[in-house]
Amino acid sequence: MNTLDLSRLHPFTLRLLNYAVIAGSVLFCLLLLPTRLPGMEIISISPNWLLIWVVAWSVRRTAVQGAIAGLILGLLQDGMTSPTPTHVVSLAIIGILTARLQKQRYIREDFISIALIVFGMAVLAETIIALQFSWQNFFADSAELRRNLGQIWLYHQRVALSSAILSSLWAPAVYYPLSRWWEQISDLEQPQA
Repeated sequence: MNTLDLSRLHPFTLRLLNYAVIAGSVLFCLLLLPTRLPGMEIISISPNWLLIWVVAWSVRRTAVQGAIAGLILGLLQDGMTSPTPTHVVSLAIIGILTARLQKQRYIREDFISIALIVFGMAVLAETIIALQFSWQNFFADSAELRRNLGQIWLYHQRVALSSAILSSLWAPAVYYPLSRWWEQISDLEQPQA
C-alpha cells in the first residue's frame, strides 16, 4: 500500500494540504454536532465536538491563536444554531485557557490529560451559556421569566455533566489524529540541520 510521503511535497503544497486538513476536520466536527448516533448521547446531550477541536488546537498554540479558533468556531456554531446565547464567548475563553494551561506546563499532552482538560472546559463552556441565559432572563419584563432562573441552573447541572462526560470520552478520537498530523507538519517545517 502506497502512503503519501509528505517530505517530498513542495512547502506550498504541504501548507495547502495542512489547511485542507484543518478545514476538513472543522467541517467534520460541524457535521457531527447535530448528528445523534446511537450510544453517543446522554439525556439528549451529545459531545461538544467544536469544543474538543478548540482544545486540540489550543493545546499547542498561543492564547491568541486559541482565542481566534474559538471565535471562528463559535461563529460557525452560532450560524448552525441560535445566535443567542452565543457560543463565541465560551469557545474563545476555552481557547485562551487551554493555551495558557499548556503554556504553564501544568498538564502533559496525553489522552488522559486531554480528556481532563476537555471535561473541565465543557463544564466551563456550559456554565458560560447558562450565565448568558440567566442574564437574558434577569432583565426580562415578565416576572414569570425571572422565576425561570432556578430552572436554568437545574438544567445546567444536567447538561454540563452530560456534555463534559461525553466530550471527554470522545476527545481522543479528535485529538489523536489531529495531534499526529500537526506533529508531522511541524517536523517537516523545521529546517534540516
